[in-house]
Amino acid sequence: MKRRILVVEDDAHLADGLRINLDLEGYEPVMAGSAEEGLDLWRAGGVDLILLDVMLPGMDGFGMCSLIRRDGDRVPILFLTARSAGMDRIRGLDEGGDDYITKPFDLQELLARIKSIFRRQDWFRGQEPPSLLRIGRAEVDLRKYQATTSSGTVELKEKEVMILRLLSEHAGEPVDRETILDRVWGFGAYPTTRTVDNFILSLRKIIEEDPKKPQIILTVHGVGYRLAENSPTGEEAT
Repeated sequence: MKRRILVVEDDAHLADGLRINLDLEGYEPVMAGSAEEGLDLWRAGGVDLILLDVMLPGMDGFGMCSLIRRDGDRVPILFLTARSAGMDRIRGLDEGGDDYITKPFDLQELLARIKSIFRRQDWFRGQEPPSLLRIGRAEVDLRKYQATTSSGTVELKEKEVMILRLLSEHAGEPVDRETILDRVWGFGAYPTTRTVDNFILSLRKIIEEDPKKPQIILTVHGVGYRLAENSPTGEEAT
């Protein structure tokens, strides 16, 4: 079955080129010229990925992305934009985007990013994860994107859940930052592995008894991170 890609782009010439090339690559492109039209097509269902321009007439791409994520849909979103400012890129990803490419872009790079997103989605959703993982002081629901501790329940970002899933699959083994970037974000999404470090810090605040002295998500200096081997089973970390 062809993967269905919703293209939300108001530049008719660019949209037509994307439609032709996505079709040649074996995808099923569905076209929209505005966020409002795109939302109608998204609500109709069956969309596997959204190529979303930021600068649109009426509602912009950030607003459309925010509405989709607020509805609980985690369909992959790749932003297309003429803006190159770092803050716009960060905002797009913070709104829930999966990747970001700046116009004018190389077609082969765009197609490679699309394939990378689908590869990550196939990994994350292809094998049904256990519903619950006991990691440190938290019980993490990988399906509901929630972590429950004695202090209450915290909503997790998809990227946080993906990191925990990846580390738990390799419990006891070091996972380097580049692998985490590739599997969770894709190399094009962020220019630095510092992003991984920031997400690890956030996760430690949730699952560690003392985030400043981590016993669950351990730093492997010069490499990346390692989940203490027994943590996902709820046994005492080593």
